[in-house]
Amino acid sequence: MASLRSLALALALTALVAPLMASANSEGDALYALRRSLVDRDNVLQSWDPTLVNPCTWFHITCNQDNRVTRVDLGNSNLSGHLVTELGKLEHLQYLELYKNNIQGKIPSELGNLKNLLSLDLYNNNISGSIPPTLGKLKSLVFLRLNDNQLTGRIPRELASIPSLKVVDVSNNNLCGTIPTSGPFEHIPLNNFENNPRLEGPELQGLASYDTNCS
Repeated sequence: MASLRSLALALALTALVAPLMASANSEGDALYALRRSLVDRDNVLQSWDPTLVNPCTWFHITCNQDNRVTRVDLGNSNLSGHLVTELGKLEHLQYLELYKNNIQGKIPSELGNLKNLLSLDLYNNNISGSIPPTLGKLKSLVFLRLNDNQLTGRIPRELASIPSLKVVDVSNNNLCGTIPTSGPFEHIPLNNFENNPRLEGPELQGLASYDTNCS
């Protein structure tokens, strides 16, 4: 009987732990996909070993008590390469810090799946393309810093629906259209939009198209 009870207990524990291990492994896979897409001249990603049970022991990664990834801290790490769509699988991520590198390519629209994200810091890189409208789904976002890149296109109006947004900086890009004025944008200083040659001043609701200068 004792052996049967032990077996039942072991099976119950397996049923509880297996989903956590699977999720941790999928997060490790997503982060390892990022590692493969980056050129790491200073070996800051050397500890990112995909054979480990989860990525919580990797340098520059922080996890919560359930071993779910909550922070990626790779700012000012002399990295180049591009971002990957797999980052959108880090569903508990709160901080994505990749500022002051030489990352190129586009911002993946899948980052809009990071429903717990508080801070998206991609400033001082070489990122091009447009700001994905899917970032408007980040209803917990507080800090959005995309300044000093090569971004083009409009500032998505979807961002105006993020109630928690306190800091937006898109200065020193090549954005076009007009500066939003609704929602959190009411309180964003104008110098956070400067040095975008094709970006007009604050939009006048109903009087001007927000995509002016974008053709």
